[in-house]
Amino acid sequence: MTAPLRTSAPLRVGVAGVHGHGRSHVDAVLARTDFELVAVADPRGGGDVPSSTRVFTDAAAMIADAELDVVVLSTPIPTHTELARLAVSRGAHVLLEKPPVPSVADHHALLSAADAASRAVQVGFQSLGSAGVPATADALASGVIGELVHVGAVGQWSRSEEYWRRAPWAGHRAVDGRLIADGVVTNPLAHAVATAFAIAGAAAAEDVVAIDADLRRANDIDTDDTSSLVVGLRDGTRVAAGLAATAERRHEPYVLVRGTRGFLVYLYTLDTLHVHRDGAALPRTYAFERTALLDDLAAHIREGSDLVAPLRRTGAFTRVLEAVVTGPPATPIDSALVRVEASGGQTFRTVTGVEDAVERVAWEGRTFRDLGLL
Repeated sequence: MTAPLRTSAPLRVGVAGVHGHGRSHVDAVLARTDFELVAVADPRGGGDVPSSTRVFTDAAAMIADAELDVVVLSTPIPTHTELARLAVSRGAHVLLEKPPVPSVADHHALLSAADAASRAVQVGFQSLGSAGVPATADALASGVIGELVHVGAVGQWSRSEEYWRRAPWAGHRAVDGRLIADGVVTNPLAHAVATAFAIAGAAAAEDVVAIDADLRRANDIDTDDTSSLVVGLRDGTRVAAGLAATAERRHEPYVLVRGTRGFLVYLYTLDTLHVHRDGAALPRTYAFERTALLDDLAAHIREGSDLVAPLRRTGAFTRVLEAVVTGPPATPIDSALVRVEASGGQTFRTVTGVEDAVERVAWEGRTFRDLGLL
């Protein structure tokens, strides 16, 4: 556990990766008076930052040269382990974007390094900052939907061909022998898997005892864009996820908790829980507050409070990630089911019937293969 920092001085923050999603981290730091944006790092330049902020082109150089209390890593996936280990060794706490690391071995190595340095690593699964996650687990435990049948997850997004070419590592399982995790299960819709595991109570890699992954792809990529998986947990719980970046349009993703007398639907991007009870005509709906991960990390550093998304809590997710990126490659989807359309200067490949398919995976707890779909 990290000892609280007994000082009122602003936390000195460095952000690595400041364009695209990384800009949101820069803005979050600048919005707080108890943070100081000491440094940023990006090979494309620092962007719009205060004149007092040091700008580096290399993240490792920033971590080594700047005296930082917090390092935010929004960098390419293959760099996460090494940069995070460097940061904790230099005395900084880390906010590490998802997916955190590409293997269970890296997960254990980073945990050991953070524990040895008495530094915290918070993972960028924003959904875990919501009070709705433990509330959904509590609703299941209350018996309101009877005994648990299984936990499901549904994600339906639309990603263009250009999305899968956004970076040299995009759409790959490995580059130059280094594991990459940019498939739909492990990156675009990773929050669905991580949130389902959090509700199911799976945290450690050892909590996962079986993985049946049925990976598909409509795009010309090295990884998956339309997938299903059924994961067996140590306590007997099953988690089934139907995830697609090939839907015609974006739908709100959710975690389904199916019981013997009803079911729960937790919309994790909206922080709302819908309780469907057998015999009740309408669901009961509850809304929850969410804590920003950087705010939560600051509270942990200053007060010693528990983190909402610590690295230790993401071992089960990393176990699945490793199985996905080292297992059999994704199977091409029958071209008769794939529509190619242009929109907004981009090209999209959508899969006919994918919306119903991913929902059936979550509801029935079976893969596309076992359901005879796609």
